[in-house]
Amino acid sequence: MRSITIVLILFLSFVGFSQELNCDVVVNAQQTGDENLQVYKTLEKQLKEFVNNTKWTNKTFAPQERIACSMIISITDQNGDAFKASIQVQSSRPIFGSSFSSPIYNFNDRDFTFRYLEFQNLIFNPSQYESNLVSVLAFHIYMIFALDADSFLGNGGDIYYKQAQTIANYSQQGNFKGWKVEDGLQSRFALIDNVLSPTFKEYRAVMYSYHRKGLDVMSEDAKKGKEQVAAALQQFKAMNSRRPNSFLLRTFFDAKADEIEQIFSGGPNVNIADVKETLQKIAPTHSSKWSTIKF
Repeated sequence: MRSITIVLILFLSFVGFSQELNCDVVVNAQQTGDENLQVYKTLEKQLKEFVNNTKWTNKTFAPQERIACSMIISITDQNGDAFKASIQVQSSRPIFGSSFSSPIYNFNDRDFTFRYLEFQNLIFNPSQYESNLVSVLAFHIYMIFALDADSFLGNGGDIYYKQAQTIANYSQQGNFKGWKVEDGLQSRFALIDNVLSPTFKEYRAVMYSYHRKGLDVMSEDAKKGKEQVAAALQQFKAMNSRRPNSFLLRTFFDAKADEIEQIFSGGPNVNIADVKETLQKIAPTHSSKWSTIKF
């Protein structure tokens, strides 16, 4: 009887916890000149556990469904418990019928300052401010969930964007940069505000059609998949006409430029003269990649 009880407890513990992210977290303190300090190693270990072991959603994720992502935190200065840093956040999602993954999110958050005491508890509260360290990580985690969901289902990321917006709103009380409208056009505030604005509605539509109707089709019909990717990118023309060279367009192509170049540089030929012209207009900073595309 005792052994049955133990097995039951272990089973309930297993089904009650479902890891949602497979996230590599790195703390790089080389720029401080004291990168070997124990506090940086402790911070990295705690953040890995916090990000990967916190229950962020109400969904149950199978091991193969965990979202692959990474966070590289570059510490530039430390004074007591005050840290100045930047954080590079990236995520990807699998492509149906292949062994490849597609980059979804690539965001370099330069306004990342926080306070941290070694071994302090890291606790996320969805409706209450805890610390800027927790808020910044949680905000980007929900952006990862939202964009991933949008890539599988039209407007599938609604619930996660709303949580990211909630975090942005209550984190303003901490008086750290990145959460307010006056913090610039490339802040966390600007990111969530733009994604949810009707002015940039095509962004989320492209996330779905590019991935679900385009990339996920390519294993069965490469030509059709490429044509759908090209059609998805053309949707950006309307958005760009309203807000040329927008922040959201830059974030999209920071993640996707290399992939787009690869998609249209091999495989079955499709006529993408129009989309190549569009790419040159809406993402001119990647023009060297677009110029290599042949059709």
